[in-house]
Amino acid sequence: MNDPWLGLQHAADRDISLLSAALLIAKDEYPDLQPAAYEERIASYAAQLSADFSSAGSETAQLSRLNGFLFGELGFAGDERNYFDPRNSYLNDVLDRRLGNPISLAVIQISVAQKLGLALEGVSFPGHFLVRLPVEEGIVVLDPFHRGRTLDLNELRRRARSELSAREVDDQRLAHLLEPASHRAIIARMLRNLKAGYEERGAWDKAVRCADRLVTLDPLSLAELRERGNLYVKLGHLRAAREDFRRYLALAPQADDAEAVLNQLIACSGPSPRIN
Repeated sequence: MNDPWLGLQHAADRDISLLSAALLIAKDEYPDLQPAAYEERIASYAAQLSADFSSAGSETAQLSRLNGFLFGELGFAGDERNYFDPRNSYLNDVLDRRLGNPISLAVIQISVAQKLGLALEGVSFPGHFLVRLPVEEGIVVLDPFHRGRTLDLNELRRRARSELSAREVDDQRLAHLLEPASHRAIIARMLRNLKAGYEERGAWDKAVRCADRLVTLDPLSLAELRERGNLYVKLGHLRAAREDFRRYLALAPQADDAEAVLNQLIACSGPSPRIN
């Protein structure tokens, strides 16, 4: 299959390389990017840690060493000043600048850990993306945006309540929120973050590129289909917008927002608006 994005669409999740897929996102912005060079950099990080991991007494000790290396010695950090800077979502930029957003830093953390046999997993938590490590006593949850800091139950509940506008988050709901994210879901969240950054800047052509990748990853996602249609409208690509709205209605004629989508479709069928 020539198109690697179609390859991701059809791949089983266990066959998706998180690192390779994240670099594939970057290749859209940097067509001349050589992913192998960045994969080798991740491999070199793992090689530098290999001896320390072998002598560490436990998985939590290995995790502490990993965090000390990435966030201490190498200086990876969350970009708090320009959170939505698109460079924070492109893994090559994150590796070069050592600045990123929660999910891009998590991908680096997970990728190095995997090469060392440490079962670090991503968590698509509300608000900031997190990582988790299953241990005998349960799980350790970390915040890669804040130097891999460990989060206790009270802080996790507080964050969940804040993001979900909920008065209380019980054990069952919190456990659900802390389930490991699939590789496909992680890549989709990276694309949504990137799309949000471009929308904030009014870069509709690049935002629609992200939306297109999201639809390719999951052609049955109604939310992504409608969102791509909305972005096509902003670009003045009304024919493409109509196709997305028609497909949305064909897939979900009884959707709660079907009438609103129909109205969008009708609006796109009129005279083309002037785009300044």
